[in-house]
Amino acid sequence: MILSSHMLAEVEQTCTHVVVMGMGRRLAAGPVGEIVGAGSALVVGTPQVQRAVAVLSGMDGIDGAERHPDGVLVRPNGVAASAVVAALVGAGIPVERVTANRRLEDAFLALIAGSAGTDLPEPGDPGRDSGQEDAP
Repeated sequence: MILSSHMLAEVEQTCTHVVVMGMGRRLAAGPVGEIVGAGSALVVGTPQVQRAVAVLSGMDGIDGAERHPDGVLVRPNGVAASAVVAALVGAGIPVERVTANRRLEDAFLALIAGSAGTDLPEPGDPGRDSGQEDAP
């Protein structure tokens, strides 16, 4: 079955494979887990959420740290997950788990943003996909 939808949360829960289209071109195709890939945001499981947010919020290379139902949602900017864990453990904060937090919508937005700079043929261009010239 083929499903076309802009409701990406439902697509992520329903489908095993996706094709991401942008400007009429295929940007990515494959299993949902492969398209979503490793996210830039992390969820750090810890019983000391408030302390973890305080430590991570003051850390260079962290764009944000906030309470999450599973612990702390961390948005690192070039900082490895191991450095996040090391900072927390160094502050005496136990870390129970670290998982990537990225959804299909995040992957879609990143793919679309990455394709924005590509040169698409202008109307009337011989390289245009329709194979037809525009009328003068």
